[in-house]
Amino acid sequence: MKLGTRIAGVAAAAVIAWAGHAQAQTAPADTVAAIRARGQLICGVSVNAPGFAVPDSRGEFRGLDVDTCRAVAAAILGDGTKVRFVPNTTVQRFPMLQSGEIDILVRNTTWSMARETQLGLVFAGINFYDGQGFMVRRSSNITSARQLDGATVCVQPGTTTELNLTDYFRTNRMRFTPVVIEQAEEIRAAFVAGRCDAYTNDASSLASFRATRTTDANEFVLLPEIISKEPLGPAVRKGDWRFFDIVRWTLFAQIAAEELGLNSGNIEEVARTTTNPDIQRFVGRTGDLGRSMGLENDWAVRIIRQVGNYGEMYERNITPIGIPRGVNNLWNNGGLHYAPPIR
Repeated sequence: MKLGTRIAGVAAAAVIAWAGHAQAQTAPADTVAAIRARGQLICGVSVNAPGFAVPDSRGEFRGLDVDTCRAVAAAILGDGTKVRFVPNTTVQRFPMLQSGEIDILVRNTTWSMARETQLGLVFAGINFYDGQGFMVRRSSNITSARQLDGATVCVQPGTTTELNLTDYFRTNRMRFTPVVIEQAEEIRAAFVAGRCDAYTNDASSLASFRATRTTDANEFVLLPEIISKEPLGPAVRKGDWRFFDIVRWTLFAQIAAEELGLNSGNIEEVARTTTNPDIQRFVGRTGDLGRSMGLENDWAVRIIRQVGNYGEMYERNITPIGIPRGVNNLWNNGGLHYAPPIR
């Protein structure tokens, strides 16, 4: 066989192999179209996380993550109540999103490199800056995580929490025995019952747990050490970039609204009367920013009117469980939240 013929044959085979691979790759589902067709956003949330996602006395979910879902529904469907909430465990959450059983996952989930590069998921932003901590009984007289050498520690499996726990004890040359329990309620019950010396989770989750203790909250102490960075936010399937854009800019719209002084009480009036160019773009009076995402130009007005700005969400859901805003303030008030220009 001549060299040119052989090269041509190899090239042809490569093209055929590439074409076969391309055919095997299924196009990402159009999540926005599916949401509109069913008239409902399907949102995966925590089973029971006061401040983030918990059913009230009427069975309606409340919390920061819940409001994030409602804001996305308001942007896409014009109605923030058109959401079906699907509670899931730490083990169930990623398979449910990967399979399409839920449209979006918003459940105290940490944005990490491995989750984006290995699971086919992508995080659209951060709705809460958190960090991992430890809780102990006050009667233990433990005042620092460095005193936990040899302790039993309650932890949920399949989480960054479990990995951070191992890293922290290894780094500090300490020993521990994990008590691994999947269900949040069961792990909390085990801690209360004394099956473990310490309970580790995101500091917000520990504060949330303590806030639910009506008679013995003072018996539990959060230790001062924060051993990790835990940026929490909504995750969607990688490749469906229109839906990704909507979720990302929904988050940014709520942050930008707080910075612009827009809230659920004044958004309608300001939208009609403002001469501020930034606000005119925000409310859709100038530009076609909404239509660029396949939405109405008043998409951001719908979000703020129905759900509120980021500060309103925080005050409604997180402040009552005793967590100060701290790093969750806006960038111009000493915090980390910052929205790129909406223009």
